[in-house]
Amino acid sequence: MNYLAHLYLAQPNADSHFGNLLGDFGGKRYVKHIPVTVQKALDNHYLVDKFTDNHAAVKEAKRYFSQKRKRFASIAIDVVFDHFLIQHWTLFNKEPLAAFKQNSYQLLSKRIPDMPCRMQEVINNMTKNDWFKDYETITGIGVALDNIAQRIRFTNNFSGAIEDIECHYRELEMLFLEFFPQLINHVNQNAIEGNIVKSIARHN
Repeated sequence: MNYLAHLYLAQPNADSHFGNLLGDFGGKRYVKHIPVTVQKALDNHYLVDKFTDNHAAVKEAKRYFSQKRKRFASIAIDVVFDHFLIQHWTLFNKEPLAAFKQNSYQLLSKRIPDMPCRMQEVINNMTKNDWFKDYETITGIGVALDNIAQRIRFTNNFSGAIEDIECHYRELEMLFLEFFPQLINHVNQNAIEGNIVKSIARHN
């Protein structure tokens, strides 16, 4: 669900944007039928996910969610970390967020015909309704998380996850600021698609 982070870590072209989100929509099933450029972007997506899942800061962040929501803590962390990326955007990118979003939405739109059906639906919804605008506020991410809870196909206690985030907002923010620069460095060191050039102001 950390779509903004994946787009941030993509290259500024349509194939990279497509591939860097495809991993959340059954990406491996399409490996034999996609161009090498998209496949590399998909590999970058998995690199990001593996690093994220195993990072100590992310594991610590899970501790701030109540026992009844622990099962879905990783989803909540994805969303709230996108929120923190928006809040601290100027630390990581000199391009204005509005311009970045507009360009990313345009690049994704170019590849909608090539996307799996579920991905087409999500990307159309995301670009039409500017999901990242909602991620700017606590209220917005609370609504987003409750919507995710409603889409889970079995009874769950994920609804209300924003309560845990509000209680531990500062701690989660500090963990994000520790984690995200290290993620950028990891992606650059592996350079599956090439280095990320973002005119980054600073990381510390």
